[in-house]
Amino acid sequence: MTDRVQTEPLTSSAFAPFGDILDASGDPDRIINQGLCGRYHDRARLDFGPGGRAGISVFRAETRALPYRLEMVERHPEGSQAFLPMSMDPFLVITAPDEGGMPGCPRAFVTAPGQGINLHRNIWHGVLTPLSGPGLFAVIDRIGDTPNLQEYWFPTPILVVSNN
Repeated sequence: MTDRVQTEPLTSSAFAPFGDILDASGDPDRIINQGLCGRYHDRARLDFGPGGRAGISVFRAETRALPYRLEMVERHPEGSQAFLPMSMDPFLVITAPDEGGMPGCPRAFVTAPGQGINLHRNIWHGVLTPLSGPGLFAVIDRIGDTPNLQEYWFPTPILVVSNN
């Protein structure tokens, strides 16, 4: 495991093993509303386990800065989790592959303005980390009564640094 991770831009190909990018890039799939609205259709694979349902919540997270000290990642075995910023400000997205039930080497992505993400079910990820205010997000995830959170605390914190 590394003690330092460098950020990278959030791109569809780099993020594909972990989830979906939610944005309005490229041409819309459909033009609707009397020709005044482009619909970017079905951009995320929402996946909720049995006994749960999709819910929309609003999160307000404290802003952070780079370098960032990564101490813990978590995952949700019963459902995907989508984060849609309610501003055009970038945020830090940290993910890690699963290696035998534990997180592997983390990757750190910085979103572009207007990008949101959907983390697939059971993907290790860091906590919500806005890089500037207001840190307000719409979150679509599983609502249910069964446990849906696993945390992993790194023995030694990992420093996430800017690639600039």
